[in-house]
Amino acid sequence: MSANKVLINGEWRNASFEAVFSPFSPQDGKQLTSEYPVSNWADCDDALNAAIKAHQALSCVSRQTIAKFLDGYANRITASCDRLVELAHQETGLAKSPRLADVEIPRTVSQIKLAAEAARTASWSQPIIDSTSNIRSMLQSIGPVAVFGPNNFPFAFGSISGSDFASAIAAGNPVIAKAHPSHPGTTKLFAELAQQAAEECELPKGTVQLIYAMSNDSGLKLVSDPRIAATGFTGSRPAGLALKKAAEDAGKLIYLELSSLNPVFVLQGALQERLVQIADEYVISCTMAAGQLCTKPGLIIVPKGDKGDQFVSMVKDKFESGPVAPLLSEGAAKNIKTIADKIMSAGATLLTSNTNEHSGFRCNNTLLSINGSDFLRNSEIFQLEMFGNASLIIRSGSTEESQCIIANLEGNLTGCFYTDTNGSDDDEYQQLEPFLRPKVGRIINDKMPTGVAVSLAMNHGGPFPASGHPGFTAVGMPSSIKRFSALKCFDNVRENRLPDVLANKNPSPHTWRQIDGKWTTEDVSN
Repeated sequence: MSANKVLINGEWRNASFEAVFSPFSPQDGKQLTSEYPVSNWADCDDALNAAIKAHQALSCVSRQTIAKFLDGYANRITASCDRLVELAHQETGLAKSPRLADVEIPRTVSQIKLAAEAARTASWSQPIIDSTSNIRSMLQSIGPVAVFGPNNFPFAFGSISGSDFASAIAAGNPVIAKAHPSHPGTTKLFAELAQQAAEECELPKGTVQLIYAMSNDSGLKLVSDPRIAATGFTGSRPAGLALKKAAEDAGKLIYLELSSLNPVFVLQGALQERLVQIADEYVISCTMAAGQLCTKPGLIIVPKGDKGDQFVSMVKDKFESGPVAPLLSEGAAKNIKTIADKIMSAGATLLTSNTNEHSGFRCNNTLLSINGSDFLRNSEIFQLEMFGNASLIIRSGSTEESQCIIANLEGNLTGCFYTDTNGSDDDEYQQLEPFLRPKVGRIINDKMPTGVAVSLAMNHGGPFPASGHPGFTAVGMPSSIKRFSALKCFDNVRENRLPDVLANKNPSPHTWRQIDGKWTTEDVSN
């Protein structure tokens, strides 16, 4: 069977490849029949050349046209929902409903439409007009962007459908998408829909391109190539760090979402008030989608004492009796056991069964426990990420010990506090929150961290190694668009040569102007 074609320079063509691969069904562990090429550098080289030409042509394309493309693409996704859900379910094992059809499809469509609106209004571009000096500036497109999608969100974070893709396109950049080997067929279908929308809007060839896979060397070469402007990556820490080094050694931008344990602190009053509720929320958060969420609580810190003991016992029972969903790959299941063994060898206690008799790519729901003082003696090993349906409980003996635990945490996407509603935990919260604030991108109160709303105010980023840059978010338009932009200044440039948002008669409500020495966004053109 011949391998699927790649999308390069507006055409579906035979790949220049060195090998082929087929994805697996996580449900039963069997290999699917479709074959996809592992492209060699010739495909990457052609895609880069096409992307350079596309970027030059996109500079003359109106923001209204880019918005029309994004809206049209989102509508095509909605119309193809059933096909996308069925294919993604086969390749990833993720539930058709509610996960894929009721959560990921609406989220994907929503963020693409938000990107369209941001493109249409130029709300992301930060236009500034200094009339006194006749100097203007704004954010503009940066150039060809490579996007590496993850295995766990085939739609909402996919390389040709997710936030990185939508953000890069909204800023006027062409995208070279690299599919994830866990769901290449799903990514291909998205690429077909995107290309149809691009052709309808007469976007330049090479605006949207797809390569399924490449060697590690080609991946490193791609992100560091002089023709690439920036890269968006969501995935494992080892792969991300290798790409980060290659890109930064070449002076190239790369935005990464890597590993995160998302610590949850449950204070004493909260346990007294609603122990059962918190236990239920924690177990659901750890095991939904087999725990394969970047915001899964991989650490929970619970006070020592009777209530803490009750909490641990209840969670243990729920872990053992709950359903075991398939993981995305055989390696994911093996990784949980490997990391759990390392953590146990360092002193943690396994609370659940380690006998796995499940079919397909599954691993028992895994729960471990460690005392706070033991965690502090070897905090690095206890922060190894078990990506999946596994978590570690830390038993803290005091507020001071919890402060020390926080001080030893790596950077994370989120950090959460559960406190009671009558205020008895407020003093301890005030002692702990300032310690945790610089360690995380998003502070949460009284709910688990797994939900990441598509909101203008959302920060889906955090200190390294949760992400590669603490000042940027991978979710939330228009903030996420700014990652793929460059600040451009226009000094004494004639009116007819200026971008429309910097012209004196400006249609954008987001432009800052200097009037009589004061800065304002008021429209004074009339």
